[in-house]
Amino acid sequence: MTAASPTVRCELRPGDLGAIVAHHGAVYLPEFGLDSTFEAHVAASVAAVGGRGFPRAGEHLWIVERDGRHAGSLALSDEGDGTGMVRWFVLDRDLRGAGLGRRLLGELFDRAAETGYDRLILETFSDLRGAAHLYRERGFELRSEQTGSRWGRESLTYQRYELNFHSRAHSSSCASTGPSERPFSVSA
Repeated sequence: MTAASPTVRCELRPGDLGAIVAHHGAVYLPEFGLDSTFEAHVAASVAAVGGRGFPRAGEHLWIVERDGRHAGSLALSDEGDGTGMVRWFVLDRDLRGAGLGRRLLGELFDRAAETGYDRLILETFSDLRGAAHLYRERGFELRSEQTGSRWGRESLTYQRYELNFHSRAHSSSCASTGPSERPFSVSA
């Protein structure tokens, strides 16, 4: 039996924030040898943004599901002063490399342009080479990195990327108003 094609929705439902945290732990802990302090780090960021009432005006969320279960996420949060932050970008391993991540980032850029952000930032770690490639492809520049003991590993390089954003008008299949859900075709 083959897995169903993933769907993407752009509305926050009960349990989604917890699923984002759990999914990060389920994917990154075994894949990159991290410990539960990484999941706690993600939980703290989700709690901080969720506690502000996420998603507020100008903030956006993409939840990827397949066969009725959480399979990925991406978010754009408003950090004030014209700055948006790319958050919680993770996909199940078998969904990577088929264009879904690139498409989701494209939609995030469309939303950021429509919202009028001047700058986008994101924080990640150097092991996530595929994601870093997508970020650099969009014009993000590495602004800082810090290597040290983190999340159960003796050596991990934490990175901060930034992009001075120039508005571009593009259409998107995930409008910022109202619920939306649609299939993703890996051949698209």
